[in-house]
Amino acid sequence: MFLVLSAVSILVMSGVLALVLGREARRATVVGVGGAVLGGVIGLVPTVSVLWTGRMESWRGAWQVPFGSFFVQLDALSSFFLLAILGLAIVAALYGREYLRAYRSRKNLGASWFFFNLLVASMMMVVLAHNAVLFLVAWELMSLASFFLVTFEDEQESVRQAGWTYLVATHLGTAFLLVLFLVLGRQAGSLDFDRFLAAGAVISPVAGVAFVLALIGFGTKAGFVPLHVWLPEAHPAAPSHVSALMSGVMIKTGIYGLLRTLTFLGPPESWWGWVLIGIGLASGLGGVLFALAQHDLKRLLAYHSVENIGIIALGLGIGVLGLALNQPALAVLGFAGGLLHVFNHALFKGLLFLVAGAVIHATGTREIDHLGGLIRRMPWTAALFLTGSVAICGLPPLNGFVSEFLIYVGAFAGIGLSGVSVWSAATIAGLAMIGGLAAACFTKAFGIVFLGEPRSDHARHGHEVGWAMLAPMAVLALGCVAVGFLAPQAVAALQPVIGSLTGLGASEIAGGLALAIEPLRWVVPASGIFVLMLGLLVWLRHRLLAGREVALSGTWDCGYVRPTARMQYTASSFAQPLTNMFGFLLRTRRRVQAPDGFFPVRAALHTETDDLFQNNLFRPALRGIEGFLLWFHWLQQGRVQLYILYVAVTLLVLLVWNLR
Repeated sequence: MFLVLSAVSILVMSGVLALVLGREARRATVVGVGGAVLGGVIGLVPTVSVLWTGRMESWRGAWQVPFGSFFVQLDALSSFFLLAILGLAIVAALYGREYLRAYRSRKNLGASWFFFNLLVASMMMVVLAHNAVLFLVAWELMSLASFFLVTFEDEQESVRQAGWTYLVATHLGTAFLLVLFLVLGRQAGSLDFDRFLAAGAVISPVAGVAFVLALIGFGTKAGFVPLHVWLPEAHPAAPSHVSALMSGVMIKTGIYGLLRTLTFLGPPESWWGWVLIGIGLASGLGGVLFALAQHDLKRLLAYHSVENIGIIALGLGIGVLGLALNQPALAVLGFAGGLLHVFNHALFKGLLFLVAGAVIHATGTREIDHLGGLIRRMPWTAALFLTGSVAICGLPPLNGFVSEFLIYVGAFAGIGLSGVSVWSAATIAGLAMIGGLAAACFTKAFGIVFLGEPRSDHARHGHEVGWAMLAPMAVLALGCVAVGFLAPQAVAALQPVIGSLTGLGASEIAGGLALAIEPLRWVVPASGIFVLMLGLLVWLRHRLLAGREVALSGTWDCGYVRPTARMQYTASSFAQPLTNMFGFLLRTRRRVQAPDGFFPVRAALHTETDDLFQNNLFRPALRGIEGFLLWFHWLQQGRVQLYILYVAVTLLVLLVWNLR
């Protein structure tokens, strides 16, 4: 544990030093980025060691907090999440060094790097903590650090609003976690996680209640529908390297917390799996549909985080059903697919948010309808965005296909089993629909942003970013390719994590994974042949055109004498057939100015799609709570004597209650 705790210390100390340096932007950046990279590299050493060997490292120390000890442990489950956290943190820090250069003259970069490193350190402690109090302290630090990162550009009203929305949502989730640990601690007599495990029979009567509390508390952070409303507000507001970190790994701490809680509760019940699959379908389909209707590039990506959290929940639901019904293969494949998608999503979503940051950095806008034609001005960025798009759509040969394939195989394995068939069929149908809609959405995003002609001066003046930003993006893109082409090895490497999560034997886990590994041994070479053929065709085209004069001309102009960029698809018009199909859910508002006359001068289509759950669930509920609390406004008289009286009366009531 020495190395991993040293990594946490380095992150915190370098963050504090960056804060002290404050507005000395260059020095603060060097210290902040250097601390993030050094701490990340040192932390990866024990992380990889534990994943490779399967052994655990732990340290327990006495402290003054009652009901437990200062207890940290690095096991297979913690290491798996820590690998994603540290890997993406290193890449995001290196990218952020160049990305934040434009803010040096008007922002305190020392404070930004302090909160960045604190966020990474607190995420590490969340997955290391094996005591409820320590866990909640780290959880709260993580929430506060990310709040200050989200509000980096706090001079904008929309950014401040996004920050407060996130802060309220995360504290509502924390309230449920507090109750969860109080329930578990009361049953176990301690707040140490190993005591929760030892008290399985005692905890069993409250297992259902604990599962629901964990689902709400951790689901708020993960972004489960309908608890996701903070996510499409906060991610677009934050700097892009922070968005990548929050979307890629911070929301996964919610998945980690849910999985860790499942290990405390003993054998699961079938309805837990049904609930997870239902949430997965709602999150996956809802996320991708709302993404289709977006005009803001980062907001589109934020909704895709909700979609991918839904895919993870589908895998976990299949896994829980497998454990509940004593079907080891089902459990192994479901958990393997969900876990691998956690890691894969960190790679491709981190990549996509960094690419979005490069587009914003180069053009000054994130409005999709103001872009276009960037593939000629930003060819490397376009290629990296295309790589991330293929990966997130679950298409071979990249990594997103592998994890979704595991969930498919697990769902097909459940067909014909009593109590599973309906849910397996729903998972298969839902995954297929999610994949198709995701492909449509990223066709829109890539086509409108990078293809065609520039739609505004923002796009016309775009330029390729430097290698200080391209290199970190390329690392994530190579990760997507590597997991895709090393799919059998990546799936086999999940065995220790699945064992710690399910308690199944090595032979049962290997047998379940073999159902997916065997077909992947054929898919990978086929994908390699496809890529090779594609490369040969590109090479052949280059050879055939060598030495010839290559002229450029306009494409077919549909009979127009002077085609303009306004004749191209917009984000609204491209997605309109699909948004119309699901209009009952999206409730899109349209403003149409139809062409008029033989020689129309203007025509326009504007669409706005607000979040259904925010408008129809949370805002009315919060307004009702606000109205109810206003009834008690009379208590606030502004007199200190009255407030002291309130405290005295409260203490008296508690004293009488205790002496009953």
